[in-house]
Amino acid sequence: MRLASAGHAVTLAGRRSAPLEAVAAEIATTGGEAFALDGFDVTKPSMVEAGVKCSLERFGDIAVLINCAGEAPSAPFEKTSPDVWDKVIGINLTGAFLTTQAALPSIRRAGKGRIVNIASTAGLIGYAYVTAYCASKHGLIGLTRALALELARTDVTVNAVCPGFTDTPLLDGAVEVITNKTGRTPNQTRASLARSNPQGRLVTPDEVADTVLWLVGDGATAITGQAIAVAGGEVMTG
Repeated sequence: MRLASAGHAVTLAGRRSAPLEAVAAEIATTGGEAFALDGFDVTKPSMVEAGVKCSLERFGDIAVLINCAGEAPSAPFEKTSPDVWDKVIGINLTGAFLTTQAALPSIRRAGKGRIVNIASTAGLIGYAYVTAYCASKHGLIGLTRALALELARTDVTVNAVCPGFTDTPLLDGAVEVITNKTGRTPNQTRASLARSNPQGRLVTPDEVADTVLWLVGDGATAITGQAIAVAGGEVMTG
């Protein structure tokens, strides 16, 4: 929504049609332009390539790529199965690799290209009981930094945005798991997560969106290879 309001034509890519169509319709009501691209599984190279092709046919070259597919199951390390590990790495890290690789030729052609990977403070520090998630987000930040250096002499920048605990459906899932395991109420669980933020609150999706919007704008031309924490001071990068 924030990108569309700034004049970007937005391809909404995901596996399920209904939520994509709902956002596309909301964008349309504000005068923006959006295309719902369902059947886009970031872990499937053929689907990624087909999806990128559809976006190119609809809107032309891709100037901005936001990699934001993610999953964060919780389990002790010793109970994290290889299947769970592979799934999380596949969605959170390999998915960004595949999508970026498929879109990069177009991003180069578009001029002033921008790649933004939605990582997490879990890519900067560790959290217990989400080993696969932490590993995937650390990897995503590594990918960001390496690709930024490869593209430094072009006009393409590559950055990561690292939210702390953010008030989204992904957090709702974590609250449910913690509540079931600890017997706390949902409100108590949310309050405990908010306390990890020195500001004593959850980050809002709008704050993450504003950071992304800045990174894709002309004012961030010199910003590349960065992992920007949006976390109220929980993590201070240097």
